[in-house]
Amino acid sequence: MRKWILTIGSLMVLTTLLVACGGGTPTPTAYRVGMVTDVGGIDDRSFNATAWHGMELARDELGVEVQYLESQQQTDYAVNLQQFIDQDYDMIVTVGFLLGDDTATFAQNNPDVNFAIVDYSYDPAIPNVLGLTFSTDQAAFLAGYLAAAMSQTGIVGTWGGIPIPPVTIFMVGFESGVNYYNEQHGANVRVLGWSTATGEGLFINNFESTDDGRRAAEDLISEGADVIMPVAGPAGLGTAAAIMENPGTMLIGVDTDWCVSAPDYCSVTLTSVLKNMDIAVRDAIALALNGNFAGGTYLGTLENGGVGIAPYHEFESRVPAAIVAELETIKAGIIDGSIDTGWAAFLSSQ
Repeated sequence: MRKWILTIGSLMVLTTLLVACGGGTPTPTAYRVGMVTDVGGIDDRSFNATAWHGMELARDELGVEVQYLESQQQTDYAVNLQQFIDQDYDMIVTVGFLLGDDTATFAQNNPDVNFAIVDYSYDPAIPNVLGLTFSTDQAAFLAGYLAAAMSQTGIVGTWGGIPIPPVTIFMVGFESGVNYYNEQHGANVRVLGWSTATGEGLFINNFESTDDGRRAAEDLISEGADVIMPVAGPAGLGTAAAIMENPGTMLIGVDTDWCVSAPDYCSVTLTSVLKNMDIAVRDAIALALNGNFAGGTYLGTLENGGVGIAPYHEFESRVPAAIVAELETIKAGIIDGSIDTGWAAFLSSQ
């Protein structure tokens, strides 16, 4: 079965054309979309919250009715999916790699319902499921390069929630970016918490515990890390709190701009690795609403704006202009393929 790769740009163009040429705007209750969260809650200020913002955009811009069901544990996934099926929802959006199996089962058993899933894709494609995936290794590479450039100790760190591909992809890209900085500048900045060579790293095995996130950061700080990227949704807020208590250390957020989602920590947030799930979710709903939905895979990249890094906010004046220029050059190199983030090689080795 042919596997389709879409871009944010193509989704938005299709949305514009279809709305312009269609038969008018649907009424608020004409099309209902439900979202099943991963664990961590709808207001996790990171992963679930960003996806839900896409639902809100669809509600406000497209006139659809949206609702969510929170998953407190993995056994809630199927229960929540069944609830939306029983209520005859037109489309269901699931959030997270761990919902992959349940989403496939319900999609195959309910072929008349459209599904989109964040951070998962199927090969072969399922006709009524659009996987929303993101090359976060590309943006994390930029963040790793920046972290290495800004580190005063020559040690940076990262840690993850659960060792699954949507988490480790950040860590591989981050380490590769640090290594590239070392090559370009003759430096020797070290990365704690992850090794692409061994596939091993520091994981807390959940996405919810801010206490675990704090302890992971404290361990890295005690070993000298002064820039830390937690890849664990709301658990990463524990790292942010630990960094606030350790002057001279800096945070790199993930998924969304943490200066917006967690403004209390903006003073220590160097940048964030953006995964624009909200735009992808909104555009997937637009395709379904206008009858142009097809199963396959959307891939967000630096080139199409699906991933990126956030502004430097309070660090704007502290990031050297030369580094800013280098990051633009590196971004272009990643887009044209002349700079390798290391993710493809790592994935093929697993």
